Amino acid sequence: MTTPSTAADAPAGAAPGEPFRCFGTGDPLYERYHDTEWGRPVHGDAALYERLCLEAFQSGLSWITVLRRRETLRAAFDGFDPELMARYGEADVARLLADPGTIRNRAKVTAVVANARAVLRLAENGPGLSELVWSSAPAEPGPAPVSPADVPASTPASAALAKALKAAGFRFVGPTTAYATMQACGLVDDHLAACPARRERR
Repeated sequence: MTTPSTAADAPAGAAPGEPFRCFGTGDPLYERYHDTEWGRPVHGDAALYERLCLEAFQSGLSWITVLRRRETLRAAFDGFDPELMARYGEADVARLLADPGTIRNRAKVTAVVANARAVLRLAENGPGLSELVWSSAPAEPGPAPVSPADVPASTPASAALAKALKAAGFRFVGPTTAYATMQACGLVDDHLAACPARRERR
């Protein structure tokens, strides 16, 4: 399964007496993310920009690492406000790379700054980030995955979304990152068939 439930991240299933989850069981922060956020629709340019930033930071790391730093990342990056971040310069990049609460990777930091500027350009020229992302949502839901092995790492739709985002000036948005964003933001429902969170969305 794509972000966040890789085999190394968190096992599927639950101990006897615990509710079944696709991932996250055993870590309260992870459980809350699974139960209340992952796979639920996210709309709005600012909200989707933050999710794209978090997915970019996750690349090469476990999702729980990013999740545990989410609040410090929000504080360091001005709440992921694209208007504020679009004005970041080299001094801001240096500050962020020196902050132990961030993900100190220059390529990722400069990418999310460039992406803030791309968000503003889309808002000025249309269609806007939210509309662009949601245009990739499948017309009909796919079959419920039975196991993590049934969930793809990317799809033709995520490849098309990544291509459109790159054409708009976004970085760190390959097909896998784009699909992880689609999963996290509710464009597709990849909760497993036995997962209560999937049934809640019906």
